[in-house]
Amino acid sequence: MSTEKLTPNKIARLSKPGKYSDGGGLYLQITRSGSKSWVFRYRHRGKERYMGLGALHKVSLAAARSAAHHARSRLAQGSDPIQDRLLGLPAPDANDKTFDECLLGYVDSHRTGWCNTHAQQWERSLRKHISPHFGRLHVRLVSTAHVLQAIKPLWATHVETASRLRGRLERVLTWATISGYREGDNPARWRGHLEELLPAPGRIKKTCHFPSIPYQDIGAFVARLAAMKGKAARALAFTILTASRSAEALQARWDEINLEQATWTIPAGRMKAGREHRVPLSQAVLDTLRGQQGCDPVWVFPGKKPGKPYTGDAILALLRRMDPKATVHGFRSSFRVWAAEQTDYPKEIPELALAHTVGSEVEQAYQRSDLLEKRRALMQEWANWCLKMLPVDKKRKRHAKKVTGASPRKSVNPHFRGRKTKF
Repeated sequence: MSTEKLTPNKIARLSKPGKYSDGGGLYLQITRSGSKSWVFRYRHRGKERYMGLGALHKVSLAAARSAAHHARSRLAQGSDPIQDRLLGLPAPDANDKTFDECLLGYVDSHRTGWCNTHAQQWERSLRKHISPHFGRLHVRLVSTAHVLQAIKPLWATHVETASRLRGRLERVLTWATISGYREGDNPARWRGHLEELLPAPGRIKKTCHFPSIPYQDIGAFVARLAAMKGKAARALAFTILTASRSAEALQARWDEINLEQATWTIPAGRMKAGREHRVPLSQAVLDTLRGQQGCDPVWVFPGKKPGKPYTGDAILALLRRMDPKATVHGFRSSFRVWAAEQTDYPKEIPELALAHTVGSEVEQAYQRSDLLEKRRALMQEWANWCLKMLPVDKKRKRHAKKVTGASPRKSVNPHFRGRKTKF
C-alpha cells in the first residue's frame, strides 16, 4: 500500500473540490467553499466510516499522518477509532512510540551486554508471540487485556514459554515507562497483578526434556548415519561427536579450527554462557573436517546461499527420517548419561565438555583451567563408542599396529581404532 503521496507544495496547489489520497486511508478533503481538512477512511465490521482529523490550518500533514497511523493501530487491535475517541481515550502524541519500537529500543540498549544469540532470541520471541497482538499499538495504550490476549493462550500449553515472554514483556514496558513513553503500573507484572488472573507456572508446569536416543543405541544410529551421503549427514555427525549445540556446530568457521592441535575454539559471542569454549577433536571429527576442506573458505558447513552457513532444516529433516522422536539437542543428553554410566571421569569433565558452568563463582575464580587434555580423552572415548558398529578399516588397523607395535584396541594412541570414520 503506497503512502505519503501528498507533499506540502502539492497541497498548496490543490483547489478543486474532492478527496485526495495520501495513502493508508488518509485523505485531504476540499469542500466547494474551498476549505481543506483531513479525514481518515476505514472499514470496521464491514461498514465504511470516515473520521475527521481536523482542518488543514490546524493540523499539519505530519500530524495528520501520525493520527492516521494511530487509527490504523487501533483498527489492528479490533477497535473502532471513532468509538475510542468518543470514550475519551487519549489522542496521539508526537512522541508516541509503538510497542515494536520500544522493543527495538530495549534490545539496542542492552545489546552490548548480551551475546548475539541472546539478543536474537529476545527479539524473535516477542515479535513472534507479542507483536501480532499489539506490536503496532502505541505503548502507552497497552493494557492488562492486551497482555492477557497475547500470553493466556500459551499459558496452559507452553507455560515455560509464556512465563518467559511475560518477563520479557514486563521489562520492555518498564523501559518504556522509564523512557517517558507510557505512565502508570506495568500491566505485565506478576506479583500483585497477573498472579491473580493466571495460575502459578509451578502448578501447571510439565517438565518436557528434549527427546534423546539412549546411549546404548548411538552406535547403531551412527552406523546408519555413516552410510548416508550429503552435507546434512556430515553436519549431524560433527554435532554428535563434539556434543555441541546445533547452532554452534552449523556456524563453525575454519578460522576457529586448528587441525594440527585438533581443537575447535568457539568464540564467546556464539556461546550460550558467553564464554569462549575449546572443543578437543577426536580422530573421527578430524576425518570429517578434512572431508569438508575446500568446500568454502569461511564456513565448515556452507549453506546454499553464498556467504551463509548451513541451516538446521536439512538436519532436522534427516533426523525425522531416521528417528522421528529424536532431537538434535537430545544427543547432548545421550552423551551426558553415557559419561556418567560408562566412564569414571569426575562429573566436571563431561560438564565442561558440554560447556556448562561448573561450581560456584568462588570455585570458578580459582579453577581457571578448562581441563582440555582430560576432555580430549573423554571425547575420543565418546567417538569410539559412537563408531563401535562401523566396519573395521584394515589399512588403518595395520597402520596402528605398525606405529604402536600392538593391536588397535590395546594402543595407547586413541586416534587409531581401526574404524572407517569418514562420513
